[in-house]
Amino acid sequence: MSLLSRYVKKTALLSITTSVLGLWLLQTLFAYLAELDNLSDGYQLVDALRYILYMSPYFLQQFIPTGALLGAVVGLGLLANHSEIVVMRASGVSSVKIVSWVMQPALIFVLVALLINQFVLPTSNHMAKTIRYQADNGTTSITGYWTIQPTYDVKGTGIGQDVLFIDYADSDGNIGLVKRWHFDAVGNLLSATLARGGHYVGSQPIPSSFASHSPAFHSAKIHSPKVQHQWQLSQVSQVNIGNTVNQNSTTNQNRNAFESNKPQDILTLPIEPKSVYLLTRNAQDLSLSQLLAHRSFMDSQQKRSLRHELAFWQKLLSPLSTLALVLVACSFVFGSLRQYSLGLRVVMALLFGLLFSYLQDLVGYVALATGVSPLLMVLLPMIAISILGMYLLDRQR
Repeated sequence: MSLLSRYVKKTALLSITTSVLGLWLLQTLFAYLAELDNLSDGYQLVDALRYILYMSPYFLQQFIPTGALLGAVVGLGLLANHSEIVVMRASGVSSVKIVSWVMQPALIFVLVALLINQFVLPTSNHMAKTIRYQADNGTTSITGYWTIQPTYDVKGTGIGQDVLFIDYADSDGNIGLVKRWHFDAVGNLLSATLARGGHYVGSQPIPSSFASHSPAFHSAKIHSPKVQHQWQLSQVSQVNIGNTVNQNSTTNQNRNAFESNKPQDILTLPIEPKSVYLLTRNAQDLSLSQLLAHRSFMDSQQKRSLRHELAFWQKLLSPLSTLALVLVACSFVFGSLRQYSLGLRVVMALLFGLLFSYLQDLVGYVALATGVSPLLMVLLPMIAISILGMYLLDRQR
């Protein structure tokens, strides 16, 4: 029995490995060819190659489930074509036992996918998007965080609000492009500020007199409610907008704009640098631990990000999709397709893998559009194909 087990596992492992690597290399090649359409003076062949190399871990992780499905179909199909499956079942080996042997090599790729999601994708995806961002001369944002910050005078009285956009932040406290629009208490735009970058300079306690009058620090449940964090901005351009009264009327006012440049300015936020870093990153570029930290921060702010919740459950439950697809692959060999050729089984496996991938994308969009639990929507396709695979296998028992 141990000899049969090793033989089936080895065949399944080689088939799955070949399928995953083949799909990965094909996707990488096609993606590079597609990038050639984006070549420009600032985006050369070498830049496109670097971009694809940084994106290759994402392509690998993306095709592991479909590759496992295809590899399991090919591996078991080769055994079936040589009547080895028939001999094993005639010798008393159940189909369930054979399925369990095929599942074990698939677990290796489950582990690989989890490791890529946790340790590789956050860095590689960010580096890839940075290359595209630099090629566009910073005209498009690769990340970004929008927020509205109330502003107060020295007594803690509300005098307006700032609409703030930060397009980039790293884990060391450095930030990229910053845009800030300052409005007065009635919604009039008073100034617009643009800073090319900045770095974290530290935190300082909020004066007790200010905190006692400021409702923001009483209502916001942040980790350090008595501390404000500061960044020193560089290359600052500011447009101040003022009102001038017409001589013919005391009610008509003209809006005049005055532009000024200054080497630096101070940005104050009630959140620490690591939280700013998480907020400026795309959900798909965060690891599982970072997504969990993001969720904890949003809970502390009494807010919710469906996009980040969806990404968390997709990354966490991706092993289940791989195993469910392997189960379906086994049903193709033992079930209703066992009398057909290996080529037809491969085609059916590819079509089923694509259908499952599209279904996963669809339920993700449904979760974002309707607010339905992301966990439920991620589980539904996996449960559906698992039931289908078990049903097809059970029909042949």
